[in-house]
Amino acid sequence: MTSKQICDREKTPALDCDLIIVGGGISGATLACALQDSGLRITLIEARPLEVVAAKRQAYALTLLSGGIFAGLGVWDEILPQITQFQQIRLSDADYPQIVNFHPQDLGTGQLGYVAEHEVVLTALQEKLNAAPNVRWCCPAQVEGVEYGQDAVTVTVTQEGKEKTLRSRLLVGADGARSRIRQDAGIKTQGWKYWQSCVAFTIRHQNPQNDIAYERFCYSGPMGILPLPGNRCQIVWTEPHEEAKTLQKMPEAAFLERLRERTGGIFSGLELASDRFLFPVQLMQSEQYTQSRLALIGDAAHCCHPVGGQGLNLGIRDASALAEVLQTALQQGEDIGNAQVLHRYEQWRQGENWVILGFTDFLDRMFSNDWLPLMMSRRLGLWMLQNIQPMKQFALALMTGLKGRRPQLAKF
Repeated sequence: MTSKQICDREKTPALDCDLIIVGGGISGATLACALQDSGLRITLIEARPLEVVAAKRQAYALTLLSGGIFAGLGVWDEILPQITQFQQIRLSDADYPQIVNFHPQDLGTGQLGYVAEHEVVLTALQEKLNAAPNVRWCCPAQVEGVEYGQDAVTVTVTQEGKEKTLRSRLLVGADGARSRIRQDAGIKTQGWKYWQSCVAFTIRHQNPQNDIAYERFCYSGPMGILPLPGNRCQIVWTEPHEEAKTLQKMPEAAFLERLRERTGGIFSGLELASDRFLFPVQLMQSEQYTQSRLALIGDAAHCCHPVGGQGLNLGIRDASALAEVLQTALQQGEDIGNAQVLHRYEQWRQGENWVILGFTDFLDRMFSNDWLPLMMSRRLGLWMLQNIQPMKQFALALMTGLKGRRPQLAKF
């Protein structure tokens, strides 16, 4: 895909654009798409070529709300045929025989969620942006410095060995958990690193049914299993750091045998269909999401444990919420980089994200141990989830994104 370039424009005292987004991943691209009809001039800065960014080998659970947001962006018709809709969620705890089963009728929906590969989602967003006359790419380019002024923010970038400057009313950091934009702005974070790492990989199997998502808890950590097209599944296997490293390096035959044991033999004809990727787990929440001329979205603002598959969905909600706040400000004749305007986005998303961060932390700590009082408590909780319908509906609504304030662009 050929990137549209803006960095070689002549520097002028006037604003080069209205909004600069640093980070061309799914969260940053979602924000740009949500503002494609706003009239704002948008520049997306990405450090890597777009085809490299899109080629990331990873899959995600997408909530019903994320699907509604992509429908509102006009990319869902392209994405949906290439992904999996899951019709059931099975929640289990180690060797405890009681399994909690969630079905669409528990929520009154047609499905419980989706599983999409990174390339499918980001390619659809990139193609949409390439057709948007108000969006330009500065890619590949490195941000060298940012200077915040009263009326504008100036971003210095290096591209093809040349240093350029871009002036804008607002800068958005969508550059990941180690966000340079956040760090250079002096925004502090709260949180901690877990004692666990995750091994992520894809399997292929021969089961006739492949529309069930599994969350299998064990005393050492949870395992998420997400169905993909072609009788494949994305698995995220959480273990203490050293055990996770052992799993990553284990010979394939021994690894598959360990996987069969860990999954309880639910798959037949099990094969490894990808490399095994290792990443540590952390919880992180920025003390601020905004300041004058700056907003943070996605992993630049927060990170959570992968249990429940909520991480990317939070970034998609951030992007759509920020877009709504900015468009409302435009309609009211306000400066989109004003701290008071941006604080509305922070008030909307920071509290809601704390709920999900806390929920995923609670699940991991509650289930990743064999302390008898906690085992008894959580198994009582599983029984209640299975047998008390209002509890089941609340948990499902939280997991599918249907709790909290919904962005107006979401279509169902």
